[in-house]
Amino acid sequence: MGMMQEFREFAVKGNAMDLAVGVIIGGAFGKIVDSIVGDLIMPIVGKIFGGLDFSSYYLPLAGQAAGLSLEEAKKAGAVFAYGNFITILVNFILLAFIIFMMVKQINRLKKEEPAPAPEAPPEDIQLLREIRDSLKR
Repeated sequence: MGMMQEFREFAVKGNAMDLAVGVIIGGAFGKIVDSIVGDLIMPIVGKIFGGLDFSSYYLPLAGQAAGLSLEEAKKAGAVFAYGNFITILVNFILLAFIIFMMVKQINRLKKEEPAPAPEAPPEDIQLLREIRDSLKR
C-alpha cells in the first residue's frame, strides 16, 4: 500500500502535473510548427530553388532508376533521403527560435522580486557589538 500512496503523491504534485500539461501542449505546438514548415515555408523555399519539394530529394543507394518518387525508390532499395532531413532541420530551427522568443518574453514579463532583507544578527552578537563600540569610545 505504501508504494501506491507514494505514486499518488508523486502524480498529484504540482511539478508532475505541470510537466504533463507541458508535454501535451508541446505536442500540439509541434504539430502547428510542422504544418507551418511543411505547408507554408518549405513550398516557398522550394519555389525559390526551382519549384521542387525538398522532402522528395534523395540519392539512390541501391541502383534505382532516376526519376522515381521517394516512396518508389524506397521500395526498390535503400535511399539517402537528405531532402526530408532538410525539412525536419528547418522545422527544428523554427521551433527552437519560437520557444526561445516565448521564454524571452515570459522572462521579461516576470517581475523581479526584491532581494530579501538581510536578517538581523542574533541578540548576543548585537550585544557584543554594542559593548565593542562603547569600549572604543
